[in-house]
Amino acid sequence: MNLRDLRYLLALSDHRHFGRAAEACHVSQPTLSTQIKKLEEELGVPLVERAPRNVMLTEAGAEIAQRARKVIAEVEEMRQIARRAHDPEAGSLRLGFFPTLGPYLLPHVVGPLRQRFPRIELLLIEEKTEVLLHQLREGKVDAAVLALPIDDEGLEHAVLFDEPFVVAVPSVHRLATAKRKTLNLSALHDEHLLLLEDGHCMRHQALDVCHLAGASEKEGFRATSLETLRQMVAAGVGITLLPILSTKPPVPPQPNLRLLPFAAPAPSRRIALFWRKSSARAGFLAQLAGVLGALPPHLLAPSAP
Repeated sequence: MNLRDLRYLLALSDHRHFGRAAEACHVSQPTLSTQIKKLEEELGVPLVERAPRNVMLTEAGAEIAQRARKVIAEVEEMRQIARRAHDPEAGSLRLGFFPTLGPYLLPHVVGPLRQRFPRIELLLIEEKTEVLLHQLREGKVDAAVLALPIDDEGLEHAVLFDEPFVVAVPSVHRLATAKRKTLNLSALHDEHLLLLEDGHCMRHQALDVCHLAGASEKEGFRATSLETLRQMVAAGVGITLLPILSTKPPVPPQPNLRLLPFAAPAPSRRIALFWRKSSARAGFLAQLAGVLGALPPHLLAPSAP
């Protein structure tokens, strides 16, 4: 048994197709199929159920694949230990962000990261929170910027900042025409908010605010992105919550849309950098968190009307 054959098995588990698994491993399909067969012979159990149009792992195959992921992640950690011993601030860094944060945070932090760590090659991955957690546990990303709370004893984290929410309303909405400069949560009572679809952590955060304010979700509509929410509000379909970084330049202002800040203490989400406790780069990642969290104060404060 060797790591190469375990990687073939994991590719087959992920793709459920010999051809696509072979392509992902950069080998021919006969090569991958032969090595999987040899692995089965060595272990003495079938690992794969072969059908013309479907490939599934057997119960034993699925359990072995699960353990193989942990083995390969540990091996990668060993390699990182060796690389970091030579130069902790060199090489590639696979850094994950979730979709309602990444596009709005990255323009403000990529420059400072490159300046502080000029020998690091940043490989940026944007996925929903659950996908990033899965990739982080398996060693497919080195660290991920996520919103608290995250309950995982195998992960360490450093808090970066608290990001307030603002209310986005059409310019003709009653809240937009009021003379008040800030909103209390009670101002949203009985309002119906446009929200994101399931799978976005922002959806759960917005629902928490709705619950506190006595508001609810607008039935029959769920957006796939913050940009969709922004456009729907500007079109007069409804109102929504936006994290404040998504309202800052380089995001252009949206005609027919007003952004209303909450009175203190404003509802917010706490952003943190997560990495595996076993990571060989823990010290470096703590330094990285310092750069990611050093945002200019105006980025987390309401813009002037």
